[in-house]
Amino acid sequence: MRIRRLLGIGTLTGLLAVAALGLTAAPAQAHNSLVSSVPAADSVVTEQPGVFSVTTNDAILEAGGSSNAIQVRGPGAEPLYYGDGCMTVSGASLTTPVQLGEAGEYTVVWQVVSADGHPISGEYTFTWQPGDGQELAAGLATAPVCGETQAPVESGSPSPEPRFTTQATDTASPSGPIESEDTTAAPNDLLWIGGALAVLVIAAVVVVVVVRRKKGPPAGPGADETGPAGPADAASPRDPR
Repeated sequence: MRIRRLLGIGTLTGLLAVAALGLTAAPAQAHNSLVSSVPAADSVVTEQPGVFSVTTNDAILEAGGSSNAIQVRGPGAEPLYYGDGCMTVSGASLTTPVQLGEAGEYTVVWQVVSADGHPISGEYTFTWQPGDGQELAAGLATAPVCGETQAPVESGSPSPEPRFTTQATDTASPSGPIESEDTTAAPNDLLWIGGALAVLVIAAVVVVVVVRRKKGPPAGPGADETGPAGPADAASPRDPR
């Protein structure tokens, strides 16, 4: 019964340690997630928003280059780009100034760097139905780059095929669909599994050591339950014969 109790304690200790490792490792693997956007997805916009934004559930890292970006493009079969390409990070929000052009469906593509250093991205659409008196902006053939001037494209002019690179540089800005790939989850998972196995091995070793100590050294020849054996006649009187 004592051995079973010790084994149970050792197993419970190992499980508690594994659970603790899981609780500490989970936050390190958690990426930001989108909470809201302006304009909202699938909404109908009738006035110039002026500023586009995406807000996540955690702080956004202020990474350089095009790591944090918002693109606004559309409408038509050969969509144009709108905005100036300049981004502002404020806590959990990324914003950029944008003036829309012709009426129709627009696509917003965004990418931000999570608090854990991992980039996340997504896209959504909305419908632009400008009301009376709304000033329309001219689109650009390629995605705008902050601080660089591009000649606007007249309505109906063909635009070149957009190109995009996911590499973050100091001078380039995204010019196509933003895609990101998870590169941190696998190493974190391996670290967590290795730590859990190490804890289980340590717990097993502790149990074995405790069990051996409880048993004590093996008894020598002639030993009984009351102690080591001595001469059989040590306490008995001598035979008078």
